[in-house]
Amino acid sequence: MFVIQLRKLGRVGGLMNRRDTLTSLLAIGASHALPVMGQSSNFRIAWISQTTAADGTLFLDALRYGLRAFGYVEGNNFRIDAYWGDDSPTRIEQLGNELVSLRPQVIVAQGSAALVLRRLTTTIPVVFGFSGDPMEAGLVVSLRHPGRNLTGISFLTLELVGKRLQLLKEVLPTAKRIAVVANPQHPGDQLERRATQVAASVLGLSLEYFEARNSVQLLEALAAIEKSGIDAVMFFPVQQVISNRERIAAWSIRHRLPTISGWAQFAEGGNLLTYGPNLVDIYQRLSIYVDRILKGARPTDLPVELPTRFELVVNLKTAKSLGIKLPQSVLLRSDRLIE
Repeated sequence: MFVIQLRKLGRVGGLMNRRDTLTSLLAIGASHALPVMGQSSNFRIAWISQTTAADGTLFLDALRYGLRAFGYVEGNNFRIDAYWGDDSPTRIEQLGNELVSLRPQVIVAQGSAALVLRRLTTTIPVVFGFSGDPMEAGLVVSLRHPGRNLTGISFLTLELVGKRLQLLKEVLPTAKRIAVVANPQHPGDQLERRATQVAASVLGLSLEYFEARNSVQLLEALAAIEKSGIDAVMFFPVQQVISNRERIAAWSIRHRLPTISGWAQFAEGGNLLTYGPNLVDIYQRLSIYVDRILKGARPTDLPVELPTRFELVVNLKTAKSLGIKLPQSVLLRSDRLIE
């Protein structure tokens, strides 16, 4: 028997609490063997992402890799149709309507595409990778019992915001004022803000918030930060930040302002630091949900997970451009160094 562990996360006082973890075992035995081409069940899976294919293919490939481990052979017993929103809200809405009309067995939604699917279907199973709070977003009723046709993994891990501030303090021991760039419309934003303020108080840092609901406001926030006397900038990890990561990196080097966020793509795009969930691992793990649903499970019976693997990525080239000598304490803890 092949056994996979799935963690079920609790929620205490409005915060997702990993100490309140329950564990269930998902057993996939020989009795659940997959159909082969020519039999009655050849599965159709849809992938929809608000990003460009250039930004999202890595995660789609991670899902494919996970499915192969369960014996799914693309072009043999299943197919994946991929839809890319190209960072356009209008386009993602159109694509959502199109793929719902095709009625695949499962839809895998990256990021805010899950919000579109929540409105468009109450019957097709949707598995999400979502950066916000899925309860606040209305995707699920609770983490343990999603209650609807959606389930998946949330990237929102509140204890990480304090660790990001601590990393900035290690890199810049004299830093006093930190800018936080956030989207107040993002589900979970207020939880992240509160957690950030608590962590800042412990570290003796003062915070200044800059709102960025979209890419235009993001650029306005950067212009305001230039004039504020800030020592460093923390970006809450949302897609619009990742979509503009190279522009942010060029800006940070030009103004000699270190930056940190939560997804590896941020550092890969030229920014100094990221610390957060390993998104490739998360999208590979979504294959567990897809497999269970294709074998008859209901999304409402599959608890929402939070991340279990995290990575610190450091861009050494950017550190040199900023004139920063990184402490050994940071370098030794790094999972990846970009040169």
